Formats: sequence, structure tokens, C-alpha cells
Amino acid sequence: MKKKITFASIAAVAVAGSIGLIALSSAHGTDQALTSERQTAGPSKSITIWRDPGCGCCDTYADYLEERGYEVNRVDDRNFVTRSIEAGVPKEGIGCHLAQIDGYYVSGLVPADIIERLVTDRPAIDGIALPGMPANAPGMALEKTGILKTYAFGEGGVSVYSNE
Repeated sequence: MKKKITFASIAAVAVAGSIGLIALSSAHGTDQALTSERQTAGPSKSITIWRDPGCGCCDTYADYLEERGYEVNRVDDRNFVTRSIEAGVPKEGIGCHLAQIDGYYVSGLVPADIIERLVTDRPAIDGIALPGMPANAPGMALEKTGILKTYAFGEGGVSVYSNE
């Protein structure tokens, strides 16, 4: 009688373990599918821009991003400079607005291809900045022309991110 109960107990534990393993395998497969789906979807195209409400170039820049497939949330903020400093943008790197995309800050009229590289490569920085309001930057010009120097900033300090 004891052997039958012991055998039945072992069989029950084995069946329960198998069911648990199958459930775990199914869940793992679902996680892989979700991860694969996220990787296929690519980086975010949703960007928030804090700007001075009187700045026309910020609207032109937002339109430029929208034309390239970005979903732009425009926020009027007369104190965007303070917000920029709080975000870690060096005072010398402050542009005419501050944006945030996919966990990164973008200060100034940074071209879309440089933003795309930032959110795709995911460097260990807080953000990038194009200081001032260069006349050849998107938002000031219809398209980027000539060379623009963009800087990376974060815990490691400030360095050139792009010079193109």
C-alpha cells in the first residue's frame, strides 16, 4: 500500500513539474516575441519640445520633425532655460528649446538624422546639444546646410557628438 501511495505521489509531482515547465517555456516564448516586436518597432518617434511661446523657429523646427515622421508635443514654457539646466544641459550648450525623446534630452535645432542616431545607438549620455541658433540648422533654414557641431553631455562631461 505504501509503495502505491509513494508511486502516486511521485507521479503527481512529475506531472505538476512538467506542467510548470511547459507554462514557463510558453511564457519565455511570449517574452521573446515581445522583445522581438520591440526591436522591430525601432526607437521612439515621439518627442516633447519645451519652448518659449514667442519663438517662431521652434515651430518651424517642430514642423520639420513632423515632416520626418515624428509625433511632436509642443509645450509653451518661458522657463525652458531653467528646465534645460536642471536636465543637465551645460549653460554654453543651451539652444532655443529643450526636447526629450526616448530618455534623452536634445537642446537646440539638432537635425533629425542625428536624433535618430542618438536613439538608435543609445550611448551612455544624458543628451545632446546644438548651442545657440545656427543659421544653417533646421528651424532656421529649411534644411540643414553646411557643418553643425553637436555636443554630448552627461556624467562624463561634455564632448563632441557629431561634427557634420
